[in-house]
Amino acid sequence: MTRLVLILLKCVAWLPMKALYVIADLIYVLIYYVAGYRRKVVEDNMARCFPDRSAEERRRLEKDFYRNFADYIMETVKLFHISDSEMERRMKFRNIEIIDSLVRQGRSVAVYFSHCGNWEWAPSVTLHAARRPGDGVEYCQVYRPLSSHVFDALMLRARSRFGSLSLPKATVLRELIRLRRDGMLNVTGFMSDQKPSHGDPALPLMFLNRPTAFITGTEELARRMGMAAVYWDMYKTGRGYYEIDCRLLAENVADTERGDVTRAYASVLEETIERNPSIWLWTHKRWKHPVELPR
Repeated sequence: MTRLVLILLKCVAWLPMKALYVIADLIYVLIYYVAGYRRKVVEDNMARCFPDRSAEERRRLEKDFYRNFADYIMETVKLFHISDSEMERRMKFRNIEIIDSLVRQGRSVAVYFSHCGNWEWAPSVTLHAARRPGDGVEYCQVYRPLSSHVFDALMLRARSRFGSLSLPKATVLRELIRLRRDGMLNVTGFMSDQKPSHGDPALPLMFLNRPTAFITGTEELARRMGMAAVYWDMYKTGRGYYEIDCRLLAENVADTERGDVTRAYASVLEETIERNPSIWLWTHKRWKHPVELPR
């Protein structure tokens, strides 16, 4: 089954980007107008996060979000057949020297990232960094396995397209310790904009005008491993074109006060979303459970 789906995806991925965006336009109509995929969730999230914006402006942002989401779907399919040179042209990294410098100093890096733009293209950082995978450093991303074994296998294949490793959330600490034991540094991306899993420690913060529980596991793991922390600030510069600006949060998380890096991440993520709300994944049920801020 996995092989059959992979063959179909590869056939579609052979199409040029212009053709894929025609399909994306059709997907937009289907998910927004026909299926209404999580429209109530998106409408409620935007209304509560942007109470000062008019209903007309929020509706425009909702439509832009669904267009971007449809683009994301087809751009992710393109991962099954895209050249390194085309990816380098479409996904650029600014200030990658920050990560290169930290690695030269012998420091592993925890990359704070989010569901903005096309996050599935971010593993192409291996095409821009000074050190290639296996050259004393591994590039990794933490993921939550999908319930469908078929699509989980396909996504793992897509995410490893540029030589990075996918680490299951449940075993990430063990895997990073293994890499260190083998004498390898790591640059590992953490998607830290989801709601914390049940039972996970969280830091309540005001975020987008709403009390929000932020994942603290990324900071605690980076603190334990003596890692630096970098934020990847995503820009969508055109259809099928993105830039990530690398921004240093901490040279060594272990030297910071507990919670400071998580607060810094929340602040810069808020800047990213407010700059262009339509590129964030608004279908998340981020605020499903009420959160109380400390008095």
